[in-house]
Amino acid sequence: MTHPAFAELSHRPWPVPERPWSWRQSWCDLLFAHWPLPVAALRPLVPPGLELQQFEGSAWIGVVPFRMEGVMRRPFPDLPWISAFPELNVRTYVEHQGRPGVWFLSLDATNPLAVWAARRYFHLPYHRAEMSLLEREGEILYRSQRQGAQFRARYRPTSEDYRAARGTLEHWLTERYCLYAQAPDGCLWRNEVHHIPWPLQRAEAEIEQNSMLECHGLAVSGPPAWLHFSRRIDVVVWGGERVG
Repeated sequence: MTHPAFAELSHRPWPVPERPWSWRQSWCDLLFAHWPLPVAALRPLVPPGLELQQFEGSAWIGVVPFRMEGVMRRPFPDLPWISAFPELNVRTYVEHQGRPGVWFLSLDATNPLAVWAARRYFHLPYHRAEMSLLEREGEILYRSQRQGAQFRARYRPTSEDYRAARGTLEHWLTERYCLYAQAPDGCLWRNEVHHIPWPLQRAEAEIEQNSMLECHGLAVSGPPAWLHFSRRIDVVVWGGERVG
């Protein structure tokens, strides 16, 4: 049976890999909270082999709380207590060999197995945290806490679904089809991902606590410049390939 991620292909900036995908997952009740930052602030946090991307002269940092569902390696079924959990990531935007992607400064999750597997097989900077996500009267109540990094917010969608137009900042921030990571030996790796175009909604959020950037030596002022919500998107992920 075809995975729902493959319902559309024409929006991709390059073709899907010919080799089989390895992992599936769904991202649910997701908030994109984005702030612009000077390139000089983010450049030291990105490996020299990657180009730190800019949009109209600014680099961007995102804090993205959501929950995972259906996380499993192909072809196995979902497993209770393993395949679903909250997650929170801090990300910026990079490019290598003409392929724009995501660079994660940190990723937090409750699931210790997911944290171990992501560190071991994807070389991603995952951390285990105490987290909760509840929905109450259409509003998402989100909390994440670990040593030195806390996040607590309330957020909700405020519009109907739409797709970001090519060339806009919101398209540039969200339509990303690979991620980059650095192995302990310093080598760069790329994992391809695929999903339909993001079904975005405008959002409002009250961020009550956020030290997710401070632990990376970053500081922002004021509320996020952009807020987007997405109820759900189904995703497939390919195994990593060394690129540098």
